[in-house]
Amino acid sequence: MDGVIFDTERLYLACCVPAAEKMGFDGIEKVAYECIGLTEDETHKKLQVFFGDDALVEKFDQEMYRIFKERYEAEGLALKEGAAELLAYLKGADVSGAEGLCARTAIASSTRSDIVEMELRDAGLLDYFDVIVGGEMAGASKPAPDIFLLAAEKLRAVGTEKLDAVEEENRVADAADDRKMKEFIVIEDSFNGVRAAHAAGATVVMVPDLLTPTEEILALTDHVFDSLVDVRAWLEKMSED
Repeated sequence: MDGVIFDTERLYLACCVPAAEKMGFDGIEKVAYECIGLTEDETHKKLQVFFGDDALVEKFDQEMYRIFKERYEAEGLALKEGAAELLAYLKGADVSGAEGLCARTAIASSTRSDIVEMELRDAGLLDYFDVIVGGEMAGASKPAPDIFLLAAEKLRAVGTEKLDAVEEENRVADAADDRKMKEFIVIEDSFNGVRAAHAAGATVVMVPDLLTPTEEILALTDHVFDSLVDVRAWLEKMSED
């Protein structure tokens, strides 16, 4: 969600800097970049190392959230280019009413699920998703594959509701085959997200946001696109082929 659908990574950084500076700390940007794609708990651990004290981390969190809330209430969250159009296409029709993919879709976010649902609902995007997996629902944080494996399991469950008995038996057999994870396309912007998606065995699509992919990250991706507009064009071409 963050950095793929919403332009929240820049907003997060813009809130972190003044919050840390108000407390007399410089250099929070490096830590903020390292926290992209991490759960709340993992982020807290990195902030604890930076500030050196739990009480200071709590003070920072409160000030950062205050700034974020002010901006959120005043401006909302900006969508990334092509996000709404891609979601409409995935769910069966683009904005012009043309036929889409009718794909099953999930959010697998390191952000807590209640915040994910709130932000998607406020943006009018919640109904585009069959499954929501928040950071508190999975085991280990990205770069571990847990969150994507859980999302895949839940999406398979959504699909089996529409299958007859014979097809369901086949589906269960498929689910036990790790190679079938390649049928899941994960769109990520963060390094840890790419690592997690690759470890899960999914088809990894990267749309870089704040971080320019390194050689290591490029080696873990199947496709890299400049925007979600390009992702949709790629999916359209695949469906035609």
